[in-house]
Amino acid sequence: MRKLIFAPVAALCLSAVATGATEIAPLDVSFDEYGAVAQSLSGAPGDVDNGAKLMNKGAGNCIACHVVTELSHLPFHGEIGPSLDGAADRWSEAELRGIVANAKKTFPDSMMPSFYKVEGFVRLGNAFTGKAHQGDVAPLLTAQQIEDVVAFLMTLKEE
Repeated sequence: MRKLIFAPVAALCLSAVATGATEIAPLDVSFDEYGAVAQSLSGAPGDVDNGAKLMNKGAGNCIACHVVTELSHLPFHGEIGPSLDGAADRWSEAELRGIVANAKKTFPDSMMPSFYKVEGFVRLGNAFTGKAHQGDVAPLLTAQQIEDVVAFLMTLKEE
């Protein structure tokens, strides 16, 4: 399992180095007093298409809790979180980046996972084994994946 996670992360890091992009580590993210993050986490623009994929599959899976009309062709939209339709009109890019990275900085009582957090967990488990996690914790999404999701969210405007 570690090899499967490590390879894509390593590839992203190498591509960031090759392009001169500066990635901000999870512990170095600068949130403002309202939870917004002004600076890109990856130093590279987000990919809207990949952001849309992350909304449905893998570590993102945003539609498990949120409705997104643009993705209505995908099944099982949740109703726990607010609809993300019009997200770009309600929040700025910096605010969306902060919410995706760590929603609890903006909404302290949120049930939304912190997708770019690596410490401060109460009871972190080792998948579904019933055992405690060992070693360092990787964020749920990479810096570039956060930027991709934010790029997609920035396309969701009121009609």
